[in-house]
Amino acid sequence: MLPAPRFGNTRAWVRLTPHVTTPQAPDASGFDAFAQAFRRHAAGVAIVTALTPEGRPVGFTATSLASLAATPPLATFNMARTASSWPAIENTEYVAIHILGERALGVAQIMSGDNARRFDGDHWEAGPFGLPIITDATAWLVGRIVARTPVADNAMIAVQIVEGALGEPDQPLTYHERAYRALGAALR
Repeated sequence: MLPAPRFGNTRAWVRLTPHVTTPQAPDASGFDAFAQAFRRHAAGVAIVTALTPEGRPVGFTATSLASLAATPPLATFNMARTASSWPAIENTEYVAIHILGERALGVAQIMSGDNARRFDGDHWEAGPFGLPIITDATAWLVGRIVARTPVADNAMIAVQIVEGALGEPDQPLTYHERAYRALGAALR
């Protein structure tokens, strides 16, 4: 058993793996502890868009977006291979990645909702390679998929960025504890 945390923290701890512990929620164990741990991890909100082979736009919100390398510019995101957008991502060469700010909350809600209605409205336009570009994003990047790595029922997607643009500045939109959130004051 790992020693109790120091610095006066007397909360109970639950073991997630043989070598990692975290503060225990009242009923957290096993997968529940894992799920609760990641709900506590705040993440920026992005939208990934693509086209089906028939040219229909698809997209989804993602909190798994990460920068992989600066040279060449590479980004990654993860998704379930059971997601409605997976067949398009699996079969396309290019995707668009959009970074969202607070003013795009409504678009984030649309893109995480009913997949048949995600492109109803004027929140997007056709961009490079015909890809859907979200019009109120703080930045968008278009990239060529260079790797699709299956992991269980999911996939890690690596994208080499080929072009992009900055939108109007905005405060970042985040996702934490199963809700969209705004950042608070800067810490010193």
